[in-house]
Amino acid sequence: MPFQFKGRGPDLHPNPWKTISRQITYENPWICVEHREVINPSGGEGIYGLVHFKNTAIGIIPIDEEGYTWLVGQYRYALERYSWEIPEGGGPVGTDPLESAKRELIEETGIRAARWTPLLEMHTTNSVTDEYGVAYVAQELSFGAAQPEETEQLQIRRLPFHEAVAMVMGGEITDVFSMVALLKAAEWHRTGALTF
Repeated sequence: MPFQFKGRGPDLHPNPWKTISRQITYENPWICVEHREVINPSGGEGIYGLVHFKNTAIGIIPIDEEGYTWLVGQYRYALERYSWEIPEGGGPVGTDPLESAKRELIEETGIRAARWTPLLEMHTTNSVTDEYGVAYVAQELSFGAAQPEETEQLQIRRLPFHEAVAMVMGGEITDVFSMVALLKAAEWHRTGALTF
């Protein structure tokens, strides 16, 4: 495959922003919200709100030998709406994202995979958060019972991969992580870099 994870390593470009002060305004086991006083790239003083995520976002596209994939449906509290997504979750920053992906796929779908291919890495909303995510394609699948967390009431749907991509194009899937991952996997499939 033509993709290798680069990780959360340092950026080689100089930072034009200067942080004058920072104050944690809220923190829980998953996020930390900071209020910062800054000097912006133009030299003006201002404020910046930043949400730090304590987990790496994980997304998985399981694909079987017949070209079918699985979506997970759940009600998203923050959006106040139901959402169809690829299997997703998280793992503590600094841990192996592949191990987190394996765990999340079992929890949400009961699926295990013998072959894992790195698909993408992304920053989900880089204007206000440092959330970093990685996605994989999972193949050579075996099946068991899902093990959702107590906060998850999930519906699992098996469908042809091309129908999941059509759900993105038709606006039925609006979760950005799912959209980007499905479209990149579709492009890889179109060019022969991903076979199923």
